[in-house]
Amino acid sequence: MTARTSEPLGPLVEGFAATREALHLVAEQLVAPARKPDNEIALQATPGGFGMPPFEWEGEKCQVRVDGAELVVRRGDEEKRERLTTIAAGAELIGHDLFPGGAPTVAVQLEIDPAAAEQLGRWYALADAVLEQLRSDWSGDDPSEANLWPEHFDLAIEAGSEKDGSRANYGFSPGDAEHEEPYLYVGPWSGKASGELWQAKGFTGAELDFSELAASVDQLSLALDFCRTRKEALDEMESK
Repeated sequence: MTARTSEPLGPLVEGFAATREALHLVAEQLVAPARKPDNEIALQATPGGFGMPPFEWEGEKCQVRVDGAELVVRRGDEEKRERLTTIAAGAELIGHDLFPGGAPTVAVQLEIDPAAAEQLGRWYALADAVLEQLRSDWSGDDPSEANLWPEHFDLAIEAGSEKDGSRANYGFSPGDAEHEEPYLYVGPWSGKASGELWQAKGFTGAELDFSELAASVDQLSLALDFCRTRKEALDEMESK
């Protein structure tokens, strides 16, 4: 399998963190709650950003996703898109019938910069390309689907043997309280990893900063090599 293509990341856009936080709210309060069935919340990378997998609702195929700074809603053959302004306005575009607990009514203006939103979309596109290639490479290591969990806003997979202690999370975070910029990470489940390959901040594992990835002429290869090197180290560690 050939990895999916993605556009270069480019230097981190000023104000990226504020846009990330706003779109994180959109994922948690708009996109995930509207997914069917009601107990499913996992999202995925979609063109220009993130969204839910398509689903059937009242005889129509539906999907809600974010493309840059726009909310895109497809129901049957009709697609509507609007610039994201507030959670309440997004709920109106989606339709209140898709919210089992009642549509959200938060009317606070979302701080979304279009350039930063597009860059977040490129981040998830790179993540999707890398993770799908790894899933293919590691088909014998029980890889999970690539999921974007709304509470963390990371796109990640799990792979490796839990029994042998080599299972780990491989993911792309858009940034968090301890990381102002996005980063690629490997988080071993066993927590035993040590040495120069494992230098993450705030957790036991490894991380590769956005700035280093963005400066590379081959971002896809750098990300793949980072993950493969850590997996090989985990496999060797547990075989001793």
